[in-house]
Amino acid sequence: MSIREEYIMEELEVNLKLDGWALILGASSGFGAATALKLAKHGMDIIGIHLDMKSTLQNAINIKNEIEQTYKRKAIFFNTNAADINNIKNIVNKLKEEIGTNSIKVLLHSLAFGALKPYIANTLSDSVNKEQLEMTLNVMANSLVYWVQELFFNGMFKKHARIFAMTSIGSSRNWKDYGPVSAAKAALEAHIRQLALELAPYNITANAICAGVTDTPALRKIPSSNDMIEKALKYNPHKRLTTPEDVANAILALSTKLTYWITGNTIYVDGGEFLT
Repeated sequence: MSIREEYIMEELEVNLKLDGWALILGASSGFGAATALKLAKHGMDIIGIHLDMKSTLQNAINIKNEIEQTYKRKAIFFNTNAADINNIKNIVNKLKEEIGTNSIKVLLHSLAFGALKPYIANTLSDSVNKEQLEMTLNVMANSLVYWVQELFFNGMFKKHARIFAMTSIGSSRNWKDYGPVSAAKAALEAHIRQLALELAPYNITANAICAGVTDTPALRKIPSSNDMIEKALKYNPHKRLTTPEDVANAILALSTKLTYWITGNTIYVDGGEFLT
């Protein structure tokens, strides 16, 4: 990055201000955590939904504390299954009471929990089953629709609200044991296109964000993650991996009023990684 480019970035960091609430699904690590902090830094209050056991709960606590103490923004966090329809309804009802309607400016779906199993293994019992496949599709794709429905019909979205969903190149490529997640990512992108179409009359945009290979806890769960990292470092023209900060910066920029005409897309935030 040139000195001038760094200066422009610094000016944007100082002057770009947003308002309203951001609802982050998957707020305790990876893309969700980075985006929560970035939007808080630029004036937004944060609602974080995460599912953490005792061993990782401190991550969520740290993110919430940084939002409140460093950036002086409000933070409401829920440690629960964000894909359970009853949880979705209960949380939206609580938010409606606590922060009121016409309050959600940004919704980010960044849930990364699914079955990493082959469709055809050595035995049927070692292959992905119906419950695992449907769970993966529900968590990583269909839950987006349910959140949007509950927020919309409860009047929670602000005018010119932004909906983002984290997809991956795996929506159109496959790796060993990645089939269920690949299917979920393809479905997620289809959901985004349909939501963009149906929400356009209400001035709400919806876009999928496709990050380059990023070293996150979710990536490390993929059996071929080391190979993916090696190839990304080789083929990315910047000769580095994408970072959660890269993605958070893109979401910040796309959350401004100036991007009202960008909707229904899969936007690549990858430094040109998939050009070759």
